[in-house]
Amino acid sequence: MNINIQKSGKTGKYLYRLLPGLLLLCLGQSQAAPGDEAFLQARDAFASGNRVKLARALDGLQTHDLRVWAEYYQLRQQMDENPAGIPDFLAMQSGSLPAERLRSDWIKSLGKRGRWDEVAREYPLMVQPDQETQCYGLQARLQQDDAAALGEARPLWFGTADLVDACRPLMDALVTRRMLNDDDVWERVRRMLESKKPKQALQAARYLPDAQMPDPRAIDAISDNPMRFLARLPNKYFEEARKDRGQRETLLFAIARIAANDPASAADQFEKFADNFPAAERAYGWGQIALQAARRHMPDTLSWFARTEATTLSEEQLAWWVRAALRANNWVTVRRAIARMPAALANQPDWVYWQARALATQGHRAEAAALYQRIAGQPNFYGSLASEELGQPISAPPRAAPVTPQELGEAMANEGLRRALALLRLDVRLEGVREWNWSLRGMTDRQLLAAAELARRNDVYDRAISAADRTQVQHDYAVRYLAPYRDKVEPKARELALDPGWVYGLMRQESRFVIQARSTVGAQGLMQVMPATASWVAKKIGLADYHPKRAMDIDTNVILGTNYMRMVLDGLDNHPVLASAAYNAGPGRAKRWRADVPLEGAIYAESIPFSETRDYVKKVMSNTVFYNALFENKPQSLKSRLGVIRPRGNGDAEAEALP
Repeated sequence: MNINIQKSGKTGKYLYRLLPGLLLLCLGQSQAAPGDEAFLQARDAFASGNRVKLARALDGLQTHDLRVWAEYYQLRQQMDENPAGIPDFLAMQSGSLPAERLRSDWIKSLGKRGRWDEVAREYPLMVQPDQETQCYGLQARLQQDDAAALGEARPLWFGTADLVDACRPLMDALVTRRMLNDDDVWERVRRMLESKKPKQALQAARYLPDAQMPDPRAIDAISDNPMRFLARLPNKYFEEARKDRGQRETLLFAIARIAANDPASAADQFEKFADNFPAAERAYGWGQIALQAARRHMPDTLSWFARTEATTLSEEQLAWWVRAALRANNWVTVRRAIARMPAALANQPDWVYWQARALATQGHRAEAAALYQRIAGQPNFYGSLASEELGQPISAPPRAAPVTPQELGEAMANEGLRRALALLRLDVRLEGVREWNWSLRGMTDRQLLAAAELARRNDVYDRAISAADRTQVQHDYAVRYLAPYRDKVEPKARELALDPGWVYGLMRQESRFVIQARSTVGAQGLMQVMPATASWVAKKIGLADYHPKRAMDIDTNVILGTNYMRMVLDGLDNHPVLASAAYNAGPGRAKRWRADVPLEGAIYAESIPFSETRDYVKKVMSNTVFYNALFENKPQSLKSRLGVIRPRGNGDAEAEALP
């Protein structure tokens, strides 16, 4: 290793002073560093509120990279009664994540006590305020008669996030000043009910006139059993609903809840009284039914969407209208649905590509080519497909010049990156990832490549990929698509006749090569194998002396994961798109999502009902072509890999037995 540390100049002196720590970073961080235990004690003391233990731990962190976090813990603990040290900390740590966190906490403390002048001074220095901090900042501006503050608060009303207490005075002011009308209130009530948040819906409804207020008992009854609720209503309720919006919205909620489980039954029920509704409300009801039908790939979906012209559909509904039209091979409706999208949505690569396909199918090839050109070359699923439509096979871009010793040294001296790597070394993963991402903000391509190289040398592969993924002009796809553990992965792939690019494409998406990765549902290891699946596969392949604890071992995890890939591939028509979907969501679902007719692989992927699995399959397949472009050193075709999904019942009988 040749690192040129200059001794002259401000940067050179700083690097020279930190030489021992920098060498530790460059050589890897698997071993504990002096002070690690003291930091973990400080963190535990903060969590438990033990001030004495925290102060004692802080004494053992004099030169540790994470001392600043321990200082944050101490200032946060004594913030309300002794804030004297906060201004100095914010000044000294300006621009750092700990300073951002402390300033956010400080603003919340000041806001709760109504110290608006101080909030107004601190809030403009925030970089990424959360909702509560934002609302205190807007309240401070409102106290100073800043009329624009309410205009900036208004979008919060239309989101799906719960509104914290700090936002309520702003919402009150919006209503008082008539910047939210009854229709706006109903829009939030609907959003909350759609999100299965009846309590929040009723909180929003308190801004309605008394005559429009929905009955809380009715909302509870619908949440419990919507069909029973409708069956018990007297006929006059439906007649009275003509003049009572609260009753109509209650009925719409019932229809939406029925549709969530049985769209056809919801349609049958709605037909009985839909004529009692104004056109816009009637269209809203059909939109709820159509959305749920689209997710189930039901044949009546497009006819139900066609009854929504009188309402504004949500982005999710518009996306599913396109997906339903794609599965029906109805390119006219694809264009029609995309035309109703707001510009920001329509300009996303997904819908630019499908709009281009629709135009090309209808003979408008020049217009289609112009749209393909807009997204071609983007390193994503639809960017690659657009490139191929223009006759451009997929390959990795030219590799950027190697990171220089000076660039690497500057990355090693970056305090945020150092803190991130220290946190990750101690398995404080959430904070480590946040520190890393925070530190990458505003970096040039060269700085990003240096950060990626620093992470790679420390075997922190997920952060190396994260940095390399962000470059705009100068790229290093060998880092963006890292392939560690090849001595363990490639022999198993060859043994099982698996495409190594697909194995790595899936592994990159599953764990980003974090050995100890665990999902919220229990999947574990590089290949994120579920415990029950791991035990089943181990038994099936006769893995000797298998114990669930062994699933985290690299070799065992790769054996289990690759064997399961082989099984789902064999059980699902030997098609990698189906097998990828099965790996994430289960073979039964992957099989169920087939159509009754042959279906383009890209359309199958786009119309997967689960958003997580839909995104997963696209990324796995996109990863696959880039890995193979690197492994084989030649252009690839995503379109040919996606191929065609044969109709239901073809080649998937073995999937019945897979977990």
